[in-house]
Amino acid sequence: MSSPNTTAGFEADVSEPAPAPKRRRTPRIVPPPVAVADDPVDEDRRRGRGTVSNRSARFEPLQRVTEDDGWGALETLAPFKTTVTVERPKTIITRNESPDLSFDRSINPYRGCEHGCVYCFARPTHAYLGLSSGLDFESRLVVKLGAAERLEAELAAPGYKVRTIAIGTNTDPYQPIEREHRVMRSVLEVLARTGHPVGIVTKSALVTRDIDLLAPMAARGLVKVALSVTTLDGKLARTMEPRAAAPGRRLEAIRQLSEAGIPVVVMTAPLIPAVNDHEIEAILEAAQARGAREAGYVMLRLPLEVRDLFREWLLTHFPDRLRHVMSLVQSFRDGKDNDSTWGKRMTGTGPYATMIGRRFEIAAARLGFPKTRMRLRTDLFVPPVPKGGQLSLF
Repeated sequence: MSSPNTTAGFEADVSEPAPAPKRRRTPRIVPPPVAVADDPVDEDRRRGRGTVSNRSARFEPLQRVTEDDGWGALETLAPFKTTVTVERPKTIITRNESPDLSFDRSINPYRGCEHGCVYCFARPTHAYLGLSSGLDFESRLVVKLGAAERLEAELAAPGYKVRTIAIGTNTDPYQPIEREHRVMRSVLEVLARTGHPVGIVTKSALVTRDIDLLAPMAARGLVKVALSVTTLDGKLARTMEPRAAAPGRRLEAIRQLSEAGIPVVVMTAPLIPAVNDHEIEAILEAAQARGAREAGYVMLRLPLEVRDLFREWLLTHFPDRLRHVMSLVQSFRDGKDNDSTWGKRMTGTGPYATMIGRRFEIAAARLGFPKTRMRLRTDLFVPPVPKGGQLSLF
């Protein structure tokens, strides 16, 4: 199988007994292979969801597929509904040593995400639960009850060194089930009470619910919020991220947060070639007009199962673009669908990635977005007193 960077062989003219010397021809780029959904779920069953299939998790010993036995059994299958399982975590702060991330610790209040963003790089984590990275990821969710109590215990641990905690870097802390379970709210209350810095990433307008906590924290230099705006096209948004807030609501959230004095970052993430990459300038302009102070971008990432899920989505919704989109993806991923190399995974490499980077830089500079990021304060942290612990005498 040829990769996009592999050139075809040269052909010789054999119509004459004494052929002329071989003439070098322009190399031909071989288009990437097309993957199809080998077990698609009926549209009525997955209505309002992002992915097309629900193939078994990669660690499972058996792969199960749906088969019509001719007796109409498939017609009786119920639509996918959101179910929530409770987890009582032993720890809540996750550590990382990735050199290309601006944080070394994070909190994820939920496993799975109902927003259903087809491109979500967190989807493969559901395999560790024995669940599919497809429709299971966006319908079979896990809530981490007691997260706030665990956080207090970890912040109170002897020797804890304060640095910004990132929330929303894996799954969205303000996804729809947060309205009922309020795990993110409880975590924020702990961070606000202890003066701990936090950076939040979300696609949800629900973040404005917590302005009463975020505004006082912002006044002390303890918080900033990044809103991911992938497109201004409502129809594309519903197809690509069906249960996330509509583009207009995200922009309104930026306005409300900004007017409350909360620093807001707009993230054009991810940028998908030939799908939403043409909107870079328009998104930045719309966000800047509503008060966003900083801006960033991330190129599309397709780790593990996300690769096939994304191809299936393209084949279903944009079949005429599939080869073109994947060819461009491979052009900035060193001929592969994904490159997880530190320093490359967020921006990609090659001419296309360079062009996207320059467009972003020029637009950001024109709109006055700074190149440096605001740093949050770490000197206001006061460790919580553990239950049964002794108060400080000083």
